[in-house]
Amino acid sequence: MIEKNSFLKNILKITSIILIVLQFSCAQNKNRETIIVASAGKIESLDPAQANTLRTLQLLSALGDTLYKINNEGNLYPVLAKDLPTVSSDGLLLDIRLKENISFHDGSIFDANAMKFSLDRFMKIGTLNYLLNDKIEDVEAKEKFVLRIKLKKPSSSIKSLLTSVNLTPISPDSYSNYKEKFNNNNFIGTGPYTLKSFTSNQQSIKPFDNYWGKKPLNKGIEYINFTNSSTLFNAIRTKEVDVLISNSIDDMQRVALNNMAKKGLLNLGEGDPIEIGFITLKSNTFPLENKKIRQALSYTIDRNLISQQVSFGTREPIRSIVPPQLYKKEFSPWSSYNPDIARKLLKGEGYCERNILSIPLTFRSNIPADKLLALTWKDQIKRDLSDCLHITLNGLESTTVYKQLSEGAFEAVILDWTAAYPDPEAYLTPLLSCTDIKKSFCLEGESVFSGSFWADQKVQELLEKSEQLEGQIRLDTLKEVEELAAEGSSYLPIWLVKPKAWSLKDISQPKFSGDGLITIKTLERL
Repeated sequence: MIEKNSFLKNILKITSIILIVLQFSCAQNKNRETIIVASAGKIESLDPAQANTLRTLQLLSALGDTLYKINNEGNLYPVLAKDLPTVSSDGLLLDIRLKENISFHDGSIFDANAMKFSLDRFMKIGTLNYLLNDKIEDVEAKEKFVLRIKLKKPSSSIKSLLTSVNLTPISPDSYSNYKEKFNNNNFIGTGPYTLKSFTSNQQSIKPFDNYWGKKPLNKGIEYINFTNSSTLFNAIRTKEVDVLISNSIDDMQRVALNNMAKKGLLNLGEGDPIEIGFITLKSNTFPLENKKIRQALSYTIDRNLISQQVSFGTREPIRSIVPPQLYKKEFSPWSSYNPDIARKLLKGEGYCERNILSIPLTFRSNIPADKLLALTWKDQIKRDLSDCLHITLNGLESTTVYKQLSEGAFEAVILDWTAAYPDPEAYLTPLLSCTDIKKSFCLEGESVFSGSFWADQKVQELLEKSEQLEGQIRLDTLKEVEELAAEGSSYLPIWLVKPKAWSLKDISQPKFSGDGLITIKTLERL
């Protein structure tokens, strides 16, 4: 009897909690002044020198500003800078005039010394500090509101790099004790919002009263983290949240949300695609050290079928490792699907019939699209090339995959990449650059960390050459880099993912900037 009463009490407790939550959600939806934005993934650190997830960058973009941004037409425009950089005749000095009368959230003044402090700190402790250290020799405050950047060699990509949210300036006063360590739980910048509260699962921001630019159209944002796709989907469907960001939403639920938007039940906003999905092939050991075999595999990918089977067409097929808008036109240097050519190449290397090539494919087990891609490709190979090729599957948690990539643990592995700033170089260099080449193998460089270990001396020369070029001739040079990479076939590009966000009908349509992040301050209650 005691157990029964205890059980009933627990049921009543749980029921009461559910009712309170439901009542709170309903009341909040009717009366709340702030806007609730939901997405997946915890925020472990608010330090821009450490930020590397979409959710963190999205939050920091509301709390901080950058020197420049890139608009949807792909052009650079000043934000904290007063105008575009002045470049010396030898291409080694960049002078950047800064806007005046801008203050940090702690009341201190933004000037050239503050920007120098932020860049120096990033170059010293930033997790992506190679982005600057490979390019910058020194940073100085030439005048109170003039920043001078001295380059190691001419670099056309440095201007785009200065749009990265990782380089948003922070207050030297508030970070005086964090010159050589991360400040994980706070952020003091110049942005349109200030941080009100922070936990890894929930963050609250409010408009900065002394913001120098256009004021936010809302009274504050509450960011909420949910752990899985179904919870995210139900949260927007039941109006518990106002805005849902598409990261980590299963493709079937993306389709359902898109259909709700078509029926007028939600608003849909989307940006240019910035995330690419691809398969990395380890090129320094048997059998994939053989370029002919890698090229054969590049003909086995039916991207249109994969797009439909995995994402119902929401992930766009791509035959490039750079999103097309960054070249300002379509460019597809990788081979298209042709199993006959694949079979011919494999036979030429002694495979097919009695000697079937077996390739182990690793996918990230916590990412549903990876598993569906792996299964689809395996079934497609079985259908088209079972007499020549066999795919075996191995699922591992994503953190394990990332830790073991540079160790050469995977013959073939499904990955994705979103660049730190919207420029072709920001996709090509992290996948292809190599500082120590032996034959066609990379011994040291970004190609090692990507797990491909492929290198080409001509690629490195062209990447360096592109840094001294501007405009269309630069883009043509980077296209030449991609053509060589496609011939090397150490990567198999699969699809593009557009950033999307859905909002309730009483919230304005989400708008995206050129870096694939929502412009939070334009969200408003209608």
